[in-house]
Amino acid sequence: MKHLIISFISPDRPGIVDRLSDTIKNHGGNWQQSSMHHMSGFFSGVLQISIEEQKSELLIDEIQKIEHLETLIKLSNAQDNTELTTITLELTANDRSGIVQEISSVIYDQGGNLIKLVSVTESAAHSGQRLFKAKATVAVLEKNTDELIAALENLADDLMVDISQ
Repeated sequence: MKHLIISFISPDRPGIVDRLSDTIKNHGGNWQQSSMHHMSGFFSGVLQISIEEQKSELLIDEIQKIEHLETLIKLSNAQDNTELTTITLELTANDRSGIVQEISSVIYDQGGNLIKLVSVTESAAHSGQRLFKAKATVAVLEKNTDELIAALENLADDLMVDISQ
């Protein structure tokens, strides 16, 4: 079995997931994982499908024929990173331009690999000030975890970092 990684974007309309999932099912694919979001009138996402390699090209062709759906599709083998540990970081700071770049640079400089990042900006409850909140999943060597967290905490006085394994 191989994996298809499918990234897509479309003007939002009912039935996008139904059409994708029907196409995948009809070509023998198995929907493994996904993350999808509605943003500013668009619906976008990324998903992982497992499929027999000989069926993958036909499935790719059919997905690319779905009207108004822009896609980027890659065929992949599963990778094993057993030497890395995965940590989840919950980050909160005053919102400012460049904060994602600052955080991602620290993660990279400390030998981490950013696996997933979900972020929002919202108003603080009492002050109304804009807050940046993010949940980041990072793969890192276990021996580097403490250094990574310390480097993130030293990034700015207002950055709070909570960790879960």
